[in-house]
Amino acid sequence: MQILTSIVLAAFAAYIGAWYFGNIEGNFALLLFMATVVTGVYWLAERFHFLPQRQQAALALQAQAEQRRQELASQGITQVDSDIFKAQEKLMMQPWWLDWTAGLFPVIVAVFLLRSFLFEPFKIPSGSMIPTLLVGDLILVNKFHYGIRLPVLNKKISDGHPVERGDVMVFRYPPKPSLDYIKRVIGVPGDEVAYLNKRLTINGQVVPTQSVPEFFDEDMMRYFKQYEEDLQGVKHRVLNEDDRPAFVAGADDFAFRKNCTYSVEGVVCKVPAGHYFMMGDNRDNSMDSRYWGFVPDQNIVGKAFFVWMNFSHPNRIGAFH
Repeated sequence: MQILTSIVLAAFAAYIGAWYFGNIEGNFALLLFMATVVTGVYWLAERFHFLPQRQQAALALQAQAEQRRQELASQGITQVDSDIFKAQEKLMMQPWWLDWTAGLFPVIVAVFLLRSFLFEPFKIPSGSMIPTLLVGDLILVNKFHYGIRLPVLNKKISDGHPVERGDVMVFRYPPKPSLDYIKRVIGVPGDEVAYLNKRLTINGQVVPTQSVPEFFDEDMMRYFKQYEEDLQGVKHRVLNEDDRPAFVAGADDFAFRKNCTYSVEGVVCKVPAGHYFMMGDNRDNSMDSRYWGFVPDQNIVGKAFFVWMNFSHPNRIGAFH
């Protein structure tokens, strides 16, 4: 078992190492699932096989010590120099290969269940959602809000709340599903979304906006025009740059691209069934559905709702819309 366990742990270490150095595309959900299964098997083996074996060995050692004391007592020897308790304690100790597998199972399974079905933490790596989310924000994502999904497969097994316009959603990036993206839901199935001359229109209705004080980006050391957008009751702030063109340059050849019409003014898209149109709040600095298309329902990860830490800006802790 020691050799087998060494091979298993080496395989996990090799996978993590190859992922870290960019040799393979890692899948943390799959890695966590496999770790849960492997440590679970060891935990069951420990609970029903190895632990009873050690307990029997400890009882046998105690019986042998008791028999020896009785034999010596029959010879008139009452003082016996024997540290039976230390010997039993040594017998009951888990070997290293069980300590690194079965011993970790309770922690790994707790993380797996929490991350798969309740809440998952993410770190914001880019500025596409400024000013709502800043680079370095550590956020929580509600994994059950839109319905419970099987881990790894991401197959939906229960209904939850429907996706609504204005939700900030984490999803698997359609061109590369191993990556997680975060954007705001702009269009739901059946919507006609138009972003022309930097004005957002949904089903022919202009989304109301009003000017608010400029946003100062500390990383770029400059101010940006900022607006409050009211997306059917979800009020949030967006950034726009006057000197950036309205047309979308370099759009991919994505699924349902025929549903979109591009012009020098921008883009108009009809959202297909089972898909969503996503945009970043930093409108001129976001690679979103305008460029790579619609997000299918099976790519949904969850609804982002809370900043639990930003080490550069601790005052950002709290809920957001």
